[in-house]
Amino acid sequence: MPTVTSADGTVIAFETVGSGPPLIFVDGAMCYRDSGPGRGIAAALAADFTVYLYDRRGRGESGDTLPWSVEKEIEDLAAVLAAAGGQAALLGTSSGAVLAADAASRLPGVTRVALYEPPFIVDDAREPRPATFTEDTEALIARGDRSGAVKKFMMHVGVPGFVLWIMPLMPPWKRMTGVAHTLPYDLKVLGGTGRGVPLDAARWAGMTAPALVMDGGKSPRYMRNGAKAFSEALSKADYRTLPGQTHIVKPAALAPAVRDFLA
Repeated sequence: MPTVTSADGTVIAFETVGSGPPLIFVDGAMCYRDSGPGRGIAAALAADFTVYLYDRRGRGESGDTLPWSVEKEIEDLAAVLAAAGGQAALLGTSSGAVLAADAASRLPGVTRVALYEPPFIVDDAREPRPATFTEDTEALIARGDRSGAVKKFMMHVGVPGFVLWIMPLMPPWKRMTGVAHTLPYDLKVLGGTGRGVPLDAARWAGMTAPALVMDGGKSPRYMRNGAKAFSEALSKADYRTLPGQTHIVKPAALAPAVRDFLA
């Protein structure tokens, strides 16, 4: 298994799939190489790109040197970027899209950035994220209630109650609760973007790489409004809706849009 060492000494595990120009995939909350959409998306793009899949810190086979910070996550990406030859495109989904944009604002060598459905709340299309959401999640984790932290997050993103009742009985639940401690990491990456107010474009003012912001045609209105607002906050961004898709985007629908953009 290949690894890189981040600036703070944390070992970050990764793998590559396919051949062609390098493309680094940035996972969203609770996802990593063995749990999430990464491998399916990589397989759909492997004919045209060398896709770098890495475990974000605290997940899978990567380390988790504390204290956590957004800057350290960006340093992790910088280490993977160096392994890719110093220049690569980024593809981020959900909160990973926000981290990818933050990284592209600071790291030289990011050539293009494809972003799918950052989970922003920028207007009154739904209730804002509670001001204490991150702290309340941290408190659940601190007292060992990993299931409670995952359920809290899932309820917030709209998972129906009956599904939450069934999920603990399913095999993926163990993997999700195993990385529950990283939920506050993603919530801190999102920062104040869930308050129901316009995005602060200054956050990404340093991002000069062209970007494509995508959403799904069947996603909730607040999610689509957030994606559109994100495209308008970036200096060089196009916006595209993938018909029939939701937040859980199908690789067969995402790959052609990414391929067209990166070409």
